Amino acid sequence: MLVLSGNDPSGGAGVTADIQAISANQAHPAPSLTSLTVQDTVNAYQVSAVEPDLVRQQAQAILDDLNVAAIKIGLLATAPIARTVATLLKENAAIPVVLDPVLVAAGGARLATDELRQVLLQQLVQCATVLTPNVDELLSLVPDAADTDARARVLLDKGALWVLAKGGDAATDDVRNVLYGPDGFRQAWTWPRLPGRFHGSGCTLASALAALIANGCEIVDAVARAQQYTAQTLEQAWRPGQGQQVPRRIVDGVRQ
Repeated sequence: MLVLSGNDPSGGAGVTADIQAISANQAHPAPSLTSLTVQDTVNAYQVSAVEPDLVRQQAQAILDDLNVAAIKIGLLATAPIARTVATLLKENAAIPVVLDPVLVAAGGARLATDELRQVLLQQLVQCATVLTPNVDELLSLVPDAADTDARARVLLDKGALWVLAKGGDAATDDVRNVLYGPDGFRQAWTWPRLPGRFHGSGCTLASALAALIANGCEIVDAVARAQQYTAQTLEQAWRPGQGQQVPRRIVDGVRQ
């Protein structure tokens, strides 16, 4: 499966997280880098974008060579890269897409300009099989809607087939994730909130979900199984540096 994301040199998030989660869920990751970052487990400090044409060439080489069964998109870094990726997705519309709209680092650093947010909203959301925003990303993409339900429905109206609204960053006792889909579909899952903060949990969930879809899982089942896998990685998370915990994505006895 094709992965479009940035490199996090700490290995906590970005392409390393994608590779580990996809591999743990029995799919083959083929990463095309969109950016290099200066980042650790505390925060992100700098993003250096890859030229949009080079992003396209990387991805096209994979699409021409491999049987790509799903595409996972993470950090896109700039609006021109996002436009290039939107064009690529429209040319390959039969391939399922999991779009994780990375806008802010776990440490709080902004990773997207207003222009990039607008390209995500106007051009990329319509290409998403599953969109996986957290509460802050939902609010950033759809600031004028009343609540999570309304914001998710706006994104469905803009063309996303499914929206998984993640509650990991919400100020609630438990983590509540809600999947919205066609014909008013709505299903919620509640998970115990673990102590501490985590670096790369969103990448982990989106990548596991894309891998499961690539392996033929139906969307609702894939969402449930990806959450279960992510919960397991968080239960076994560790703190390799001075900042947040990192999910242990290569775990013993993955429950699927």
